[in-house]
Amino acid sequence: MLLAIRVQDRWLRQKGNIFCIREDNKELDPPVEEIERVPVVSLRRYGKRLAIVLDRPINKRCDFLFLKKKYKTKEGEYEQIFWRTQRALTERSPRVKLSTYHKGKLNLIVDANERYPWKFPEFEIKKEKLPVGDYALINETGIVAVVERKTFDNLLAEFGRMSAFHQQLGELEAYRYSAVVIEANYSDFLNPKKIKFYTPAFAAKAIAELYAMHPNLAIVFASNRKLANEWAYRFFCAINAHENDTPHAKVSEVIEEYGASQETRGGLYFELRKSIIEGFQEEFTLSEIKEKFPHASVSTIRKLLNDLNKEGVITKYTKGRKSY
Repeated sequence: MLLAIRVQDRWLRQKGNIFCIREDNKELDPPVEEIERVPVVSLRRYGKRLAIVLDRPINKRCDFLFLKKKYKTKEGEYEQIFWRTQRALTERSPRVKLSTYHKGKLNLIVDANERYPWKFPEFEIKKEKLPVGDYALINETGIVAVVERKTFDNLLAEFGRMSAFHQQLGELEAYRYSAVVIEANYSDFLNPKKIKFYTPAFAAKAIAELYAMHPNLAIVFASNRKLANEWAYRFFCAINAHENDTPHAKVSEVIEEYGASQETRGGLYFELRKSIIEGFQEEFTLSEIKEKFPHASVSTIRKLLNDLNKEGVITKYTKGRKSY
């Protein structure tokens, strides 16, 4: 068990935000039974928060805020854990607070081939040859983030050598943080008066292909040079703040132990839907679905069956409390 806490209910109702006690406390009695088991779709760290998305239709988004507070009357620190649901974060309208705050100077490498580079007045800048990209944020371990800059004409030229461009973007995408920032609007590439050698339809398909084949790469249309420069500056600052933010030890432990979230294709709801439509007999019961998907809650199965019934995909034959 990676994280166990004491709470008042299996899910927060009215308050949506409560203080929790960690189960590590040896004075507390152990739980006597497992109430519910739900698959996890996403588990990520955002600053001091451990954000969790569960695989079910409702009551699925929440986070745990881990804080360390100093004692007022003695030396040392104590732990505070707050469990917060999406409802609490949206209804309470809290004071706006971001997870990343930039402090201090950053180290940046500008590629030697950049003739008229963007300006980063608060950065320590070196100019040297980069393996890929035009700007790279670095720290003591090496390159942290890379940005490739493209003008309108640059991107049009890349359309003529898409195979080589995909290879370049693939290398760029290999870095944990990477982006292509374009000094133009998306609409410019659909304007026949601005593009000379391609049709708007071809340009739209080419751009869509870039997004489809490089899902881990941020591709940003930043309108003009000034806004592209500003976007890259904020991008580097946010990454630096996130990388240098020391998370709570338990948050790091959970993230490391749980590992990267598996790729989701819609969650359990859509897995069930596909199985019912393609894999079940012409007639089936709710209990047969439950037997094949033991981790699916009855409420999730009922919702799916009702949705399929409304769509006309299946027909409900029986009535009563035991029917879906």
